[in-house]
Amino acid sequence: MRRHEKAIQEISGIEEIIRRTSVCHLGLAQDGQPYVVPMSFGYRSRTVYFHAAREGKKLDILRQNPRVCVEFESDIAVARKEHGCAWTMHYRSVIGFGKAVIIEDERERFEALQLIMRQYAGDDASASDFSPAALERTLLFKVELDDITGKVSGYPKE
Repeated sequence: MRRHEKAIQEISGIEEIIRRTSVCHLGLAQDGQPYVVPMSFGYRSRTVYFHAAREGKKLDILRQNPRVCVEFESDIAVARKEHGCAWTMHYRSVIGFGKAVIIEDERERFEALQLIMRQYAGDDASASDFSPAALERTLLFKVELDDITGKVSGYPKE
């Protein structure tokens, strides 16, 4: 990271940004062509969980190249200045890299879907009440993060 003064060093600070994020941007690459897709997600212990349909472009790409990048951001605000070129952005962000793996184990699939629902519903138990048919038609995959960094701009580090 070029701007070391903006780096978040503690994993707890990085994970707090992830908890406050609504969308994870999943970056993929196919034959040198980037592809980024916004995804809902769950997170636990340096692992990001995703759900998807059982077929589609992102899965075609993942099967060819499972190496991915994930990006999270929160607290986005434009910081206006007197002159246009001095404007900046305030934000908190996280970037991570890892390898996507399709989850086959039924228990892990169920837990992954619960983590995804918990990201959005908190402890609302009804949100984790999904049918076996819904679980069956859903593909779940995870990305264990090999590298993860956080950055803050315009806010105090927590």
